[in-house]
Amino acid sequence: MKVYPNAYYNYKKHRKNAQQKSKASILKVIEKQYHDADGVPGYRMMKTLLINNEKIDLSVQTVRKYMNVELGLKSVTRKSKYVYYKGPEAYEIAENIINREFTAEARNTKWCVDFTYLFLANHSKRYNCTIIDLYDRRVVASVNGRHINAQLAIDTLTKAIERCDGKTGMILHSDRGSQFTSKGFTEFCKNHGVTQSMSRPGCPYDNAPMERYYNTLKAELINLRTFSTEELLYQKVNAYAYGWYNNKRPHSFNNGLPPAKVA
Repeated sequence: MKVYPNAYYNYKKHRKNAQQKSKASILKVIEKQYHDADGVPGYRMMKTLLINNEKIDLSVQTVRKYMNVELGLKSVTRKSKYVYYKGPEAYEIAENIINREFTAEARNTKWCVDFTYLFLANHSKRYNCTIIDLYDRRVVASVNGRHINAQLAIDTLTKAIERCDGKTGMILHSDRGSQFTSKGFTEFCKNHGVTQSMSRPGCPYDNAPMERYYNTLKAELINLRTFSTEELLYQKVNAYAYGWYNNKRPHSFNNGLPPAKVA
């Protein structure tokens, strides 16, 4: 083909250099995405982040090699969840309307709610109540407090209604915790046009989306840090819910899209 050998080998050399520069650039992007997300992404999530945020489309195997092998970056691991105990006698128990149908045709028609424990550096407890929308798994409201009681649940539901411009008429699914079966909370729901639905006793799978959210919150934030002050803890939990989880974190339920990007 009348190509001089030295020209051919120079071409191969330059091509190799270009590939190395491209790879080095991708490695920097992966490292930045990983640290920006506080070490949360594994290689599967990283693949989605690269496509969504950087328009870089690599195979799962390549992302795993670059991230785990060459950069030595690993995703955070999940700890076993806290064991919950039964509270006082219920004032009123609602029917299980949701019955594990964890999908919705529109926003603000089906919500799930639950509590979890949070801990400060001195091991004192704080609590979080969160409501998520079954349409896109968006955190509608997240409220923190010092007491795990009906008032914290009422404050969370109040905030959720305010954040959807006062719209009501939705189904709110919970477990049978004393806060949700109390007179104060059940009457608040009735007065605001919210229909309660409740899981069967001792069956966490009946509220699986909330279990999943709290599992993720603990694995990606709470279990990785210590929080010296209440203000810092609350700030980080809210930033996680409304910032990272709603707007940036790929969600498998939405085929890799964050809840805020679901049409």
